[in-house]
Amino acid sequence: MFKKETEYALRGLVYISRQNQEGRSPGISEISTEVETPLHYMAKILQRLVRLGFIQSSKGKNGGYSFNPDKPDLTLKEVIVSIEGDGLFNGCGFGLKQCDEQNPCPLHTSYAPIRNALNQLVNEETIQNLADNNSSAFDIILNRK
Repeated sequence: MFKKETEYALRGLVYISRQNQEGRSPGISEISTEVETPLHYMAKILQRLVRLGFIQSSKGKNGGYSFNPDKPDLTLKEVIVSIEGDGLFNGCGFGLKQCDEQNPCPLHTSYAPIRNALNQLVNEETIQNLADNNSSAFDIILNRK
């Protein structure tokens, strides 16, 4: 459903958040291995997420990636829109520019509720919630059943 970059970003962020909850700031090699992504690709993704202010990085012996505890929880939508734009949440199922309520495409009526439900889900769900110590979603995300 999402671009690979978005999938890797979401998985990496959930992993970082979970490790932060356990008092750790994981490094790039660990993150890449645990979320099963190519190291250099994950490094580029994490650089981008740092530039966007979603996470912070620190160098040195105890360095790694972490969330700023003073910031509000990060919604999935914020991450998705930063990588893919918002077309998924307000665009046409066929990708037509002229599709709207007044000029609907053949898929418009069927696609609108799905798009709206997805929009609601990613607006309400946060990275931190998915990484919660009590959440089985974390193990599912990392293919640990």
